[in-house]
Amino acid sequence: MSIKNNLFIWLPALAWAGVIFLFSSRPAVTASTIDWQDFFIKKSAHFIEYLILALLVYRAIRLTSGLSPSRTFFLTLFVCMLYAVSDEWHQSFIPGRGPHVRDILIDTFGAGVSAWIFGFRKVKFPLFKNLLG
Repeated sequence: MSIKNNLFIWLPALAWAGVIFLFSSRPAVTASTIDWQDFFIKKSAHFIEYLILALLVYRAIRLTSGLSPSRTFFLTLFVCMLYAVSDEWHQSFIPGRGPHVRDILIDTFGAGVSAWIFGFRKVKFPLFKNLLG
């Protein structure tokens, strides 16, 4: 497979990583008057962001590396965890934001759920036909 084809396969994962970076670049906004709702919404967003990232990374690794599903799972988890760590570090430079280990754990859990569902469980969704290779 050519470098151009590999880049095209990785483009969705890289674009989504860029979206996460943009979300993290925004200064903190005032929390809602109901703290638990604000907490739940923000942490759910972390989970979903990395669930999507892991799907895209898993797909790219499977289509470009030829690794087994189990190796792809662990590599996906590692890549997403590293990105979560770098994202939290990036947030330390944004006014009103800061790094939180809890967020890294939530991000990694979201990535793990996604990689497990689409890798080991071989879930078939019509929308994702041919997406995972």
